[in-house]
Formats: sequence, structure tokens, C-alpha cells
Amino acid sequence: MSVVEGHARCRIVTDSPEGSRAIRAALRYDVAGDAPAVRIAFPGGHEWTCPRELLERGSRSPARHGEIQVWPCGRAQLVLEFHEADGVTVIQFDMGPLIRFLQRTYAIQVGGSATPAPAGTSHTPAGTVSPSGTVSPSGTVSPSGV
Repeated sequence: MSVVEGHARCRIVTDSPEGSRAIRAALRYDVAGDAPAVRIAFPGGHEWTCPRELLERGSRSPARHGEIQVWPCGRAQLVLEFHEADGVTVIQFDMGPLIRFLQRTYAIQVGGSATPAPAGTSHTPAGTVSPSGTVSPSGTVSPSGV
């Protein structure tokens, strides 16, 4: 069984007088799962499952899947908004660790071959490395061989 696990610092964004608070989220991707999804677990037993592709798309422009909205906040932050019956939870991630985690999910082996990365060109924040190892000054990743 191929599993990628990691952690990422994030902030729970709130309008309370105490303001936002930093937490550490556990990230998990299981290639044997039903769909390519990332489980995001927070302290206190809260856990959401988010399509991997939604996180990747949301790092470039606003994206939505069901009750989850994702969008970039500048070049260094990614915001996830989870809608539930009892309210909305907004989490702000540093994009670098999250993108590196996603890159690792595309690199795991499935039946002897690598999981295919999204086709075409993708945007990644400054300071991160693309799966092919190249990042242009604008932050645009060029697939290897192009």
C-alpha cells in the first residue's frame, strides 16, 4: 500500500476577538483510496477529505467542489473554506508545504509507474520546486522536456 503522509502549519481564521490561531494539520494521501483525495486532520478530531485535484487547482485560482472552496491568497497562502450544517470553517495554509506534499503524492508508485501529474503547465508559489525540478521566475512550472 502506497501512502504519503505529512504535516503543514495552518491558521484557523475567525472573526472572534481572539483572532486566528495557529495549528498543525496532518495530511494523508492513500493511492489505494477510492478517489485521489487528501485527508486533512486537525487537532480535536476534526477531519476533512478534499480532492487532490481541487487543492492543486485552488493553488492557482478559486475552485470549488461541493462544500469545499479553495483559493490562493497571494503567492504564499492557500485558503480552504469548509461549509457544514453548523457553520463555515476557514483554514489558511502556507502554500509551500502543501504544494510539496501534493508533489509527493504524484511521485508515489502505482503498479510500477508514477502517478501522472496534471497535464500542461501549472502555477506554483515562489521557492517551491516543480515535479520536473524547474520553476520560472514568474512561478510557472514547465513540464520536463518542453
